[in-house]
Amino acid sequence: MILNQIIRNKSDYRTDISSEKPLRSFLKSISWRIVGTLDTILISWLVTGTLEMAFTIGSIEMITKMILYFFHERLWNIIKWGK
Repeated sequence: MILNQIIRNKSDYRTDISSEKPLRSFLKSISWRIVGTLDTILISWLVTGTLEMAFTIGSIEMITKMILYFFHERLWNIIKWGK
């Protein structure tokens, strides 16, 4: 039942572009990464008590999350399900 709804509601690329442009998706991704990194910095600051350590952890987290996301996307490109 749910799978049928997903298949019926699946849009093609042109429909997706008209609903949200790729640039908008890209900017949303960047803004979300900034929010996530600021969250990590704040939590790290609360845990460690030092702002310098918090920024170090936040910087490392930002880089590693971007690398992990890249490989996550590449793996999903291999998977044929839902295409």
